[in-house]
Amino acid sequence: MLFTEPTFLFLFLPVLLGLYFLPWQRHRNWLLLAASVVFYAKGGGWFTYLIGTSIVFNYCAALWVDRYRGTPRGTWILRGAIATNLLVLGIFKYANFVVDNVNAGLTAFAVAPIHAPHVLLPIGISFFTFHAISYVVDVHRRDAVAQKRPVEAALYLLLFPQLIAGPIIRYRDIASQLAHRVVRSDDFAYGIRRFVIGLGKKMLIANILAGPADQIFSMPFAELDAAHAWLAVVCYTLQIYFDFSGYSDMAIGLGRMFGFRFPENFNYPYISRSIQEFWRRWHLSLSAWFRDYVYVPLGGNRVSRSRLYLNLVTVFFLCGLWHGASWTFVVWGLFHGAFLVIERVGLAARLKTLPAVFQHAYALAIAMVGWVFFRADTFAGAAAMLRAMAGLGAGRPTIYAVSWYLTPEILLALGAGIVASTPIAPALAQWWAERDASASRAGEPVLGWIPSALGTAALAVLLAASVMLIAARTYNPFIYFRF
Repeated sequence: MLFTEPTFLFLFLPVLLGLYFLPWQRHRNWLLLAASVVFYAKGGGWFTYLIGTSIVFNYCAALWVDRYRGTPRGTWILRGAIATNLLVLGIFKYANFVVDNVNAGLTAFAVAPIHAPHVLLPIGISFFTFHAISYVVDVHRRDAVAQKRPVEAALYLLLFPQLIAGPIIRYRDIASQLAHRVVRSDDFAYGIRRFVIGLGKKMLIANILAGPADQIFSMPFAELDAAHAWLAVVCYTLQIYFDFSGYSDMAIGLGRMFGFRFPENFNYPYISRSIQEFWRRWHLSLSAWFRDYVYVPLGGNRVSRSRLYLNLVTVFFLCGLWHGASWTFVVWGLFHGAFLVIERVGLAARLKTLPAVFQHAYALAIAMVGWVFFRADTFAGAAAMLRAMAGLGAGRPTIYAVSWYLTPEILLALGAGIVASTPIAPALAQWWAERDASASRAGEPVLGWIPSALGTAALAVLLAASVMLIAARTYNPFIYFRF
């Protein structure tokens, strides 16, 4: 079920909220768990049994790890739990990828290919697998106590706002909230605001910019020129940010409505001055997961310089592979890992000697080149797009000139996306708050109601415009659903 579906917005969510705030405090977790099962089953179908089995397995594994913690048996149980979770992820996400690559090698040697059934990808399997692994590992590390109540353990792994595309939440950060939480009016209002902002990001920016990005990336290679290529990459750069951060905003907002406080997942990544900073601002929960469960166990920064560089590349190889069973994702990960190494070797120090505008331009350019590999279906498509961006495209005449794509709607979405990807709005709010504080001290009129009124009006416009687009446009899932 999509957060942008009428069924969710006008049936599932209102009914669930109405039931949730009835006076039956003891049963709210059961209600949320049942709602989460319905939410997943609508799109996941029979895979709901898979995630249910995963929940039972990891619930029992965590109890056993907790019971035998500090003993060799506990360590082997932990390893078995991690291996089982990764095996399930590998079968469903990478089996087709492995078979296709093996068959390509066999074909090169004139050997008959392997015939294997096509394995479907369960929705959100990467996210709930990472949640499960972090749960049992945290119990082993004494960062958390194994949950004795099945409903709380199941709700952690199945809670619908973050089930499909994150944020990836550590069990220790939410354990107390599973046991007890209070929804205050301010929290509920904040949740609504955050959800509407996320809905606007998805419907009014990401979905609109998806049009030219998809169309140009699917153009014949011979028709690509620099103008088309850069328009496509700029549109996709904004699309993926507002698509994914929009989902995160909606998940955080929904969580707050039900009393949960989820971690932030984005912090204006496109204002970064380096790739190191980019990854401190982009998909924060995934970065933290790889840091805590892969990078640190490999030795982190406490190893030799050459080993540290190898660890970085390894982490980003896995990060790329986590995003999708395709070599283009692997190259995207290695591309970012290589630049992290280059920056540590000395580029970061050199960048700091340059004006800020050049640092920003460097980080944004590297991120945009990386998105080409992330978005392209094949290496041939990525290479053609990069050649065109460099001015080396064939540029065969096409009836779809760049001006054909630049409709008023696209231009408005581009402008809004560029502005909203920077912290201009928070800076203005901070400036106004400081102005009011200064006015209050001087005994002058305080006009704090003005930004509040403007914000409320803006949210109403965002909601109305988003709902109109939901009614008018076709199905457009979130990009990270495929992962």
